[in-house]
Amino acid sequence: MDLQQQPEHWLVRDRALPLSGRVLLMGVLNVTPDSFSDGGRYQTAEEAIARALALADEGADVVDIGGESSRPGAGPISLEEELARVLPVLGKLARRLPIPISIDTTKAEVARRCLDLGAAIINDISALRHDPSMADIVARSGAGLVLMHMQGEPATMQDNPSYADVVGEVYEFLRHRRDAAVAAGIARERIAVDPGIGFGKRLADNMQLLARLSDFSGLEQPLVIGPSRKGFLGALLDRPVGEREWGTAAAVAAAVLQGAHIVRVHSAAEMKDVVRVSQAIRAAGRGVPARQ
Repeated sequence: MDLQQQPEHWLVRDRALPLSGRVLLMGVLNVTPDSFSDGGRYQTAEEAIARALALADEGADVVDIGGESSRPGAGPISLEEELARVLPVLGKLARRLPIPISIDTTKAEVARRCLDLGAAIINDISALRHDPSMADIVARSGAGLVLMHMQGEPATMQDNPSYADVVGEVYEFLRHRRDAAVAAGIARERIAVDPGIGFGKRLADNMQLLARLSDFSGLEQPLVIGPSRKGFLGALLDRPVGEREWGTAAAVAAAVLQGAHIVRVHSAAEMKDVVRVSQAIRAAGRGVPARQ
């Protein structure tokens, strides 16, 4: 695939996030007790707000807030519980944060309430399959949307994932879900796609997706990749979650070189340097001067 044919902007409500010549950092903020990496670290609204502001200071272009864990084996929580975790943070943060806020949710009511408070992006790991009202909520708001591939559900997705051709199957899934979103009234310029590293994937599947990430440029959508601290790095390195930052850096570099537009990470400060160097190498391969 020709990596030069890529979207120049990602439209998220009234903003156009530039993608030409740069890679965006999406900083992860989980306000959950059980997320695999930072679960329980930001239990109060004050702690979560401080972390979001720190992510922006570290160089994040977007902060992605999640109130329901999607780690392997995680079960669903109620609408009321998710709202209770997210709304107090968003209500105080939206006016203070200079960068767009993304909400990681599959529930249309959570999306609606958060968009009313100023969120700009909905990151739906179900790719609009979980809640039939989600597409209309996103379409009417003009929000940006991330559609992610996942085989199964978080509670069972790692039990026995199986693919004949993981890259081809994920590609076709994302193409189909992109087309369904457009048919529901969501502008194509507002849609990003995510192959779903670690979501119903074996180690070999994750490696194939990262190695052939450039194949997804054929979708002509902003490409989000989220390898940060994931289990496949633990399997490769035999390291616990807290010791996977160097592995994350390698995966982020590989993703950028393969054409990722947005990388979803827990540590924006460290990954900002990784992205900048990888981006310069990628640009040099295309004969583009390095961005200073």
